[in-house]
Amino acid sequence: MERKQLAPGVCITTLDASKFNRCRITLHLRFPAKRESATDAAVLALVLERGYAACPDMTALSRRLAELYGADLGVDLASAGTDRVLSADICGIKDAYALAGENLTAAYADIVFGTIFDPYLVDGAFDPEAVRIETETQARRLEAEFNSKRLYCVRQARRKFYGDTPAGIELGGYPGELVNVTPQSLKAEYDRILSTAYIDVMVQGVDEARVADMLLKKLDGIRRDPRPFAAPVAMPATPLRHFKEEIPGLTQAKLCMLFTTGEANPNPPSVSILRVAMSVLGGSATSRLFRNVREKQSLCYYCGSAAQRATGVMMIDSGVEPGKEQQAEAAIIAELEGLKNGPITQEEVDDCRRGLLSSMDALGDSLAALENWYYGQITRGEPLYPPEYGKVLTSAVSLDEVRQTLQSYSYSVCYAVTAEPGTQGKGGSEDVE
Repeated sequence: MERKQLAPGVCITTLDASKFNRCRITLHLRFPAKRESATDAAVLALVLERGYAACPDMTALSRRLAELYGADLGVDLASAGTDRVLSADICGIKDAYALAGENLTAAYADIVFGTIFDPYLVDGAFDPEAVRIETETQARRLEAEFNSKRLYCVRQARRKFYGDTPAGIELGGYPGELVNVTPQSLKAEYDRILSTAYIDVMVQGVDEARVADMLLKKLDGIRRDPRPFAAPVAMPATPLRHFKEEIPGLTQAKLCMLFTTGEANPNPPSVSILRVAMSVLGGSATSRLFRNVREKQSLCYYCGSAAQRATGVMMIDSGVEPGKEQQAEAAIIAELEGLKNGPITQEEVDDCRRGLLSSMDALGDSLAALENWYYGQITRGEPLYPPEYGKVLTSAVSLDEVRQTLQSYSYSVCYAVTAEPGTQGKGGSEDVE
């Protein structure tokens, strides 16, 4: 594994892929989220996936990928703290397995770089027909949120928790603003991203030098002003706020509880400590929430916990019977307080730790999983280390570190989505866990 800088705000990371017969190139552009253009950014990712200048539509792009022994291309938009990451990746067989000796590395790089740096434009802006289609696609995606009640509950809780802060900018954009998305507004957002993004290229099993050379040629002539990564943030501690929404016909209520560390910590707990703490609380089949709230008390269909290091937030979400939300909430808080102030046994921590170690062993079986492992470290500003060393760090987490981490959270927001009285199970649309 090696990472080096090619230009200001541009790095390339080479990962070992000797055990695989396939290779992968991924281009990550991390840029500051902007409320005014959040909807454009969401639609942009969909439009870019349709094709690029050399393959201007999905038919031409699909044909080109098929010619390269069925290579796979993907474009995605994700969050990294309060920043956004626009990613394009391509995966296919290695050069060594090309039947006619084709230079697959160059072909793959040409497609993935073309997708980001050479989009298909009409009169200097994005194709109006592509924009229309993908705007409608994003509208359907946003409308579908309500049909997944678990997702809907979590997002509603986040909206109450973050409010109008930068951390609350919607990754998928805003339904009411889709009418304002135009070929020209997408081009403006695209230009902003290219200018401000910190670019990371991750390569596995390809000719790194050729990829680096092709990348620098693509960047030649683009005006760049890369911005530093957003600093860690945290919502201030506030009195607990409860919200309840009643929907006709639900057979399973949803409960989302959000906790905050109260202030941005320049030295937050390591990701290894957070992983163990969340596993002990609610992230595994041997966790307190699973064993005691779900299994022993039968209060939840599911109950899990997760934490974000960059935003200092912990989330516990669960599916419960309508009418039992308060009972489940009290039981969850009791388990959290037990970990904060009561005994934690070495045995229960070791039971939870084993699942984490096993998942790290499995990372080496997937090109995408390995890349995500290392890019996660890059987004957190950490030195790069392999999963094997991650196991060492995870094994070294102590009971006191787990307790101290959980003690840092204060309860902030509870959002419940439940059945309207008298309508339980009589209709409506919901996801059943």
